[in-house]
Amino acid sequence: MTTPVPPTATGNAPEIEFWFDFGSNYSYLSAMRIEAAAADAGCRVRWRPFVLGAIFRSFGWATSPFVLQERKGAYVWKDMERQCRKAGIAWARPSVFPRSAMLPHRVALLCAEEPWIGAFCRHVMQMNFVEDRDFDDAEAVIEAFTAVGVAEPGSIIERALSDANKSRLREQTNEAAARGIFGAPTFFVGTEMFWGNDRLNDALACTREASRC
Repeated sequence: MTTPVPPTATGNAPEIEFWFDFGSNYSYLSAMRIEAAAADAGCRVRWRPFVLGAIFRSFGWATSPFVLQERKGAYVWKDMERQCRKAGIAWARPSVFPRSAMLPHRVALLCAEEPWIGAFCRHVMQMNFVEDRDFDDAEAVIEAFTAVGVAEPGSIIERALSDANKSRLREQTNEAAARGIFGAPTFFVGTEMFWGNDRLNDALACTREASRC
């Protein structure tokens, strides 16, 4: 199900930071297209998972604003249909939203520099936003590993669940808050922040013309 994409640029290529949450519907839209778009722009993607729910709780919100605000939620689901159709991305509204994603977040943090991280993230997100499945368990993560050809998934999961890696995810989420992130997806090019799937192209343009950001 996961669509192959061109490899992102490496070495001294400009970098775009992709801050995302697996349970975020607009993060899904960006995750499905960012590697191919970045390759076309000649830049590389740095995958930065964080726990968006913790950011929301710091605002006093118990859950996503798309749930708290009924009219906004109704609009967002219609918008997702349009945007996925426009981009040629498969879509099915999840019956549970937002879904828990702690294990995938911990795995993605641990393996953020691996060449298969983009394919892994796309496969996990498709479980949620195409197949309408829970994915916050070892069985689902192993399935994603198998799909992208990763060996010894049990060892990776064990390291992902270590206290040290759990602390790293908390630290990365704290970093997101400290840098002013309030939603997902968020992109950084240097110190320039771009929020929302609809700003991905602007962020990629900034990697080429930093002086105009």
